[in-house]
Amino acid sequence: MPRILDTSELIPIIAELVKKACYELDDNIMDSLRASLEKEESPYGRDTIRLLIDNGEYAKAEGIACCHDTGTCVVVMEIGQELSWRGAPLRDAVNQGVRKGYEEAYLRKSMVADPLDRVNTGDNTPAVFHSEIVAGDRVSITVMPKGGGSENMGAFSTLVPAAGAEGVKDFVLKTVEYAGGKTCPPMIVGVGIGGTMDYCSWIAKKALLRPIGERNPKPFYAAMEEELLEKINRLGIGPLGMGGRVTALDVHIEYYPCHITSLPVAVNFQCHSNRHARAVL
Repeated sequence: MPRILDTSELIPIIAELVKKACYELDDNIMDSLRASLEKEESPYGRDTIRLLIDNGEYAKAEGIACCHDTGTCVVVMEIGQELSWRGAPLRDAVNQGVRKGYEEAYLRKSMVADPLDRVNTGDNTPAVFHSEIVAGDRVSITVMPKGGGSENMGAFSTLVPAAGAEGVKDFVLKTVEYAGGKTCPPMIVGVGIGGTMDYCSWIAKKALLRPIGERNPKPFYAAMEEELLEKINRLGIGPLGMGGRVTALDVHIEYYPCHITSLPVAVNFQCHSNRHARAVL
């Protein structure tokens, strides 16, 4: 017999994940910011990092949003194939949980119902919902508020296959340089390589969920991550664009097979407020 969950059970869980993600930067990001103080040489950069650390600690202690831009709410679910649902449609339950979380936590509502008429929905829904089917009978739920500044500077391109690894690295570096301080660095740079236009962009965003310091398991891509991180931090953009050596905390690359005529590449940024919270049912 498959395990059965009622979608209504997700609503309070997602609401709490929304609050936790917006109020609390996890130990991985806070420890990375503290470690970056040892690398930063610019006095302005060091002062900026200290302010970011103070801000993160204060937000958690006081139960307030660590950034006024509480973002588009990205919800990612990995759903076991032996799990069945009953009740309201899954997407409706996700949006109800997001609505509840943003209203109860007094978080800024940033979603407009139509990208051209710009009327605010008033509750930060709809969420951007991604689901994947995995083995087992559990469901993993990740809430990832995505601020406009970092999201706006993302980029996608389909390179010719002959561009190879050097072409990919050149595209990433040019994208970072163009973005400058608009991504609120020190940032995490998510890179997707391969797949199709939509899937490449998705794995670039998904790469941002990997813990800082954790390398791609394939040595080729692990080495590329380290090379890009070093080169990005030589650009001199620095914390919040104030100049310095710490522009990125990490670079995470994900890849996927692609068509013989294609070499898709996507870059998705996450600002220093690398917000996400996860639960497993």
